[in-house]
Amino acid sequence: MDRIDLFRIFIRVVDCSSFTRAADLLGMPRTSVSAAIRELEGKVGTRLLYRTTRRVSPTQDGMVMYERAGRLVTDVEEVEGLFRQTATRPSGKIRIDVPGRIGRLIIAPALPGFLDAYPEIDIDLGVGDRALNLVEEGVDCVLRVGTLAASGLIARPLGKLPLINTASPAYLARFGTPLTPADLRDHWAVNYASPTSGRVDHWQWIEGGSEKSLPMRGRVTVNSAEAYIACCLSGLGLIQIPAYDVRHHLETGALTEVMPDYRAAAMPMTLLYPQRRHPSRRLQVFADWLERLLWRELAAMP
Repeated sequence: MDRIDLFRIFIRVVDCSSFTRAADLLGMPRTSVSAAIRELEGKVGTRLLYRTTRRVSPTQDGMVMYERAGRLVTDVEEVEGLFRQTATRPSGKIRIDVPGRIGRLIIAPALPGFLDAYPEIDIDLGVGDRALNLVEEGVDCVLRVGTLAASGLIARPLGKLPLINTASPAYLARFGTPLTPADLRDHWAVNYASPTSGRVDHWQWIEGGSEKSLPMRGRVTVNSAEAYIACCLSGLGLIQIPAYDVRHHLETGALTEVMPDYRAAAMPMTLLYPQRRHPSRRLQVFADWLERLLWRELAAMP
């Protein structure tokens, strides 16, 4: 087997921590993957992987090989695609994962334009906010909103999502309209708890160039954006929400922005790729399209 192919197989096994999972993603028999690793170990003269019944992990020499082989495979793929990219139309399937409401309200409505421009590309669109192992699940990229934990993934910033403070007219008629954060002591919020940690977010705002926060009293706590907005529409309290999420409700008057001079800091949007996968031409054109789409949406937000 070609040595570069051996490197590719080895990298996938390390990424997946499994011969079986790597074989599935590579479309190869498990026995062929095992044979490739034995052949590579024979060529380099050292053991590269620890093998147990439950997990595969790199040895110290294996980690060195993983880093060096990864850079080499990336360089080879860049050279291979240097001229082919301009000579052929991007094609194939892209598997992406995005937050649910961004997927439904922004990306899905714009997808016909992308698919018309690139008729040989298909999209597998997943929605959700759970943490993914991109390699193990065969996902090409994920869009995430907010501050990210260290992950070893390649990150491409795509702008910042503005947040607004809002309430229903019924709530404001009953409790009055807050004008400054000092007024919040007399108000209620719909509290939002993280679906992963259960931690309830504090009310946040920027004042004098500094970030401020305040725990808000609330009789209802939710863990999804849909419920958060629904409770606000029902008059149960104030919320802080990405502007795109409630644009229609603001336009119809179902919700009203409050304290526009005391918004929370905008949330960063980031596209994440696997560290060891050189972005394909189809993924590059999709990422460029997504960036333009999000910037256009951001420009239209209040």
